[in-house]
Amino acid sequence: MTQASVATPAADAVPTKELSSLTVSDKQTQSDAEGGSDDENEIEAEKKKKKKSKKKKKKAKKTGAGAAGQTSPPSIPVSQLFPGNSYSEGQICEYMDDNMYRTTSEEMRARDRANEKQLTDLRRAAEVHREVRQYARSIIKPGVDLADVAEMIENGTRALVEAKGFESGIGFPTGLSINHVAAHYTPNSGDHVIVKEDDVLKVDFGVHVNGNIIDSAFTMSWNDRYDPLLNAVRDATNTGVREAGIDVRLGDIGAAIQEVMESYEIVLDGKTIPIRPLRNLCGHNIGSYVIHGGKSVPIVANGDQTRMEEGELFAIETFGTTGKGLVFEEGVCSHYSMNSPHSQPRLPSAKKLLGAIEKNFGTLPFCRRYLDRLGESHYYLGLKHLVDDGIVNAYPPLCDVQGSYTAQFEHSFILRPTVKEVLSRGDDY
Repeated sequence: MTQASVATPAADAVPTKELSSLTVSDKQTQSDAEGGSDDENEIEAEKKKKKKSKKKKKKAKKTGAGAAGQTSPPSIPVSQLFPGNSYSEGQICEYMDDNMYRTTSEEMRARDRANEKQLTDLRRAAEVHREVRQYARSIIKPGVDLADVAEMIENGTRALVEAKGFESGIGFPTGLSINHVAAHYTPNSGDHVIVKEDDVLKVDFGVHVNGNIIDSAFTMSWNDRYDPLLNAVRDATNTGVREAGIDVRLGDIGAAIQEVMESYEIVLDGKTIPIRPLRNLCGHNIGSYVIHGGKSVPIVANGDQTRMEEGELFAIETFGTTGKGLVFEEGVCSHYSMNSPHSQPRLPSAKKLLGAIEKNFGTLPFCRRYLDRLGESHYYLGLKHLVDDGIVNAYPPLCDVQGSYTAQFEHSFILRPTVKEVLSRGDDY
């Protein structure tokens, strides 16, 4: 989920699928020319044949998206596909330079082992994300209704993560932002936006297990002319992930992202357009049950001397645009989150709604559809009161200028004591 630095605004190298079974290759019997009688050769050949027959074919272990036994659409909890919490690691990146010692340090390995429970939770959430998005990418195409896409992603997430209140569930509302809308759009009840052939669609969703949130996003288009835009943003995000590490300055990451992003350009309707970063959007660290943990990772050089630290969980997300390079709030709001701590509202309807928010979402972001799903009704006045009092934050859609196109890619990673692990990496991006 996007963090905006606008003044107004207040979830692969995943192991590759091993699809083929291991086989035992045939062994040639020795020829008569090597000596021995025909009877001896026949006996030796028979022995080899019996020996070969005892060897069983090894079953290949499937990992990552499309793990063995998963249905289409996905419906089987990943805990059943990976018994004993045998979830795959994300992409492992060893530290360099002054942190190189961490990879082999016994002290760092001990710290790593002490954090095993959180890593298991994050890998479980990441596996859910990969499997749900694999199916989503196969069905999202021109002609589909974004309301149906949102329901499919969220229902798939609930099923695969075995949603159970604050133990596991959706990390934040599914972002489905098209063209000049960069982030924070999800359909409200009654909205019906149909994907068109010339659209550029950002898909941003999160999964949490015990408050450990995986935040990852990708962009889809169906017209090859937008490939340079998608390639620029994917490259910029991978650059940010690569540059990130313990003690790295956030401003240095932003500078590296900007340099890569601005090296691309795109030709639209015969006009060459430079691809710009959306300067007032940024990545962020992630806290327990808090999608934006307080640190912002810029996507332009801004001189921020704040450093990344051991144990922190980050989401690096970059946005490229053919427009002005700045977003502003525009349109009907759908995304919200509760502040903590907060005051108590005086309006009875607001007090009742706040109770439902605290019980079901806590500090996790939510949207109007989630309130509708709970059976809440006539809550608009109460919700407005909570926002006006600063108890709840509202996150309206973030847009560049009309007629522009924006793209987004995002990955979550954790700075383990020994290595950096890119948890959300997959075969797709």
